[in-house]
Amino acid sequence: MQPFTRITGPAVPMLEDDLNTDQIAPIQMSRELKPDYADLLFKRRRINPDGSPVTDHILNQERYRRPAILVGGRNFGCGSSREAAVWCMTAVGIRCIVARSIADIFRENCLQNGVLPVELDEAKADALEARVLAADGRQPFTADLTTQTISGPGGDDIAFEISASDKMRLIEGLDDIGVTLKHRAQIEAWEARTAKTLPWRQSVRDRRAE
Repeated sequence: MQPFTRITGPAVPMLEDDLNTDQIAPIQMSRELKPDYADLLFKRRRINPDGSPVTDHILNQERYRRPAILVGGRNFGCGSSREAAVWCMTAVGIRCIVARSIADIFRENCLQNGVLPVELDEAKADALEARVLAADGRQPFTADLTTQTISGPGGDDIAFEISASDKMRLIEGLDDIGVTLKHRAQIEAWEARTAKTLPWRQSVRDRRAE
């Protein structure tokens, strides 16, 4: 997993509530074993049935072609658990989602893929949304995990909260397997003790010792 410390770039406002994972990643529209995730991002909304781009969709505007931050509304990423919704985001460069609330499974998928999920209270969300709309993709914003702030034109830095464990895993680039392997020495020591004291529990031979 790619570590995350900070990202700077355009912040794209998609402020409607309940944007779900099928809207974000309409995976049914691809018949490829390895889909073009950048092409799939919001494809039902971005692309007309004849294959032409929807000219007024925000992600089809040149200044938002490579966004860094997506600013959403309430319950962002609801719906199914498809991890492809996060893969579509990272495929175009989005590494931070800021919203009034983020669906639980989507939030966990962000953390598994090096994307910073930020939830803001109403006052902070109102302030950030106004600044992002005013910038209109022409001035960059920065999401900094080390300082836990979002900065950009039009006002002071906006602080956000994140748990120490989630912050650690993003900065160190650790998914669930990576977090588990931080304790590899203790795991192997336990396995060695168990092999000696409870040999009847060892149903699979450790071929590394052969």
